[in-house]
Amino acid sequence: MKADAIKLDGKSAGSVELDDEIFGLEPRADILHRVVRWQRARAQAGTHKVKTRSETSYSTKKIYRQKGTGGARHGDRNAPIFRKGGIYKGPTPRSHAHDLPKKFRKLGLKHALSAKVKAGALVVIENADLAEAKTKVLAKSVGNLGWKRALVIDGAQVNENFAKAASNIANIDVLPSMGANVYDILKSDTLVLTKAGVEALEARLK
Repeated sequence: MKADAIKLDGKSAGSVELDDEIFGLEPRADILHRVVRWQRARAQAGTHKVKTRSETSYSTKKIYRQKGTGGARHGDRNAPIFRKGGIYKGPTPRSHAHDLPKKFRKLGLKHALSAKVKAGALVVIENADLAEAKTKVLAKSVGNLGWKRALVIDGAQVNENFAKAASNIANIDVLPSMGANVYDILKSDTLVLTKAGVEALEARLK
């Protein structure tokens, strides 16, 4: 399929051919859901931790004699049954990540790109280059183009001036082609690809 390309000033920059095997699929929510779950699970810190009875700070002396008190038999105050005692089988630091085949991850990225095309939320620009790292200049262009929450994906390298200028604009994210991922693509309202970004993504996903 063909898509019109524009420049940052909104002028036409010809057109670009999009591969139907990457940008023309019928998006499947189940595939996108599985890939997003895999991404978020890998990002989860998993640093939650509680103290067990061997780690709490309290005397280990037996609190009263074993028998003859009329109450239950107890040892030290670190037992989980007591206030400020250790926690029984509480969370410990661990990784929440789970496996997902590479082929499935690649398929998920194709479906995410296709979903943006189907929603009419894909914009192709000639390049994402700025002569100077001026936020004011880029913010004006973004405002004129009507991008509210946009993800800009460039080729193998991101223009340093463009990245610096975009870093000061809320809801504008910039990634190289290898950083493209399902979660960030779906989270954005507008997906912006440079011509170099289109070529790099097609090379990566074929």
